[in-house]
Amino acid sequence: MNNTEKGFTLIEVLVAISIFSILSALAYGTLNQTITSSEKLEELNTRMQSLQRGFSQIDQDYIQLAKRPVRSEIGNTQIGAMTSNHANGYLIEFSRHGWPNRLGMKRGSIQRVAYDLIDTRLVRYHWNVLDKTYSNELIQSELFDGIDKLQLLFLKNNNEWTDQWPPIDMTQEEGLRALPKAIRISITFGDIGEIERTIEINT
Repeated sequence: MNNTEKGFTLIEVLVAISIFSILSALAYGTLNQTITSSEKLEELNTRMQSLQRGFSQIDQDYIQLAKRPVRSEIGNTQIGAMTSNHANGYLIEFSRHGWPNRLGMKRGSIQRVAYDLIDTRLVRYHWNVLDKTYSNELIQSELFDGIDKLQLLFLKNNNEWTDQWPPIDMTQEEGLRALPKAIRISITFGDIGEIERTIEINT
């Protein structure tokens, strides 16, 4: 063996291991950050898709409002085509056109719908009959969660906004079939902030 040939010294080996460890740590940190960012992006994408589906349902409901009052559960009074502020137990309750009937059931195309805010969730209800009784099944689905605040405003014929429908300056008879010119819904979510939509009503 040639005496001039040398191997790595202990110090060189330690330096090489240190450099390798540092580079490995940096690479792991970058990879971990990439994975975390990808997961957060996927969560945000899922959240936005959920919000889009919820607002699409709201749009479909409000643009097809019907001037159709219904009988109360006990059958001795009528409930207006649209009522708000928990007048009948819900945040808002209304009749709407365009109820699909793919199974060919013996019923009309108008559906009775209600929304309510349960804790931080916006829940949509509907009945399988218009003139419901206490024995009718109430079907529910969740539109949104994580809600901090929700406000509904209704545009009157004089272009003034009110937070109650029917408005207090409308007679009971007029209120049975009255619909607003537009509805503005403002929802503040804890994670993404406020989203506001104004929907024109086809009356």
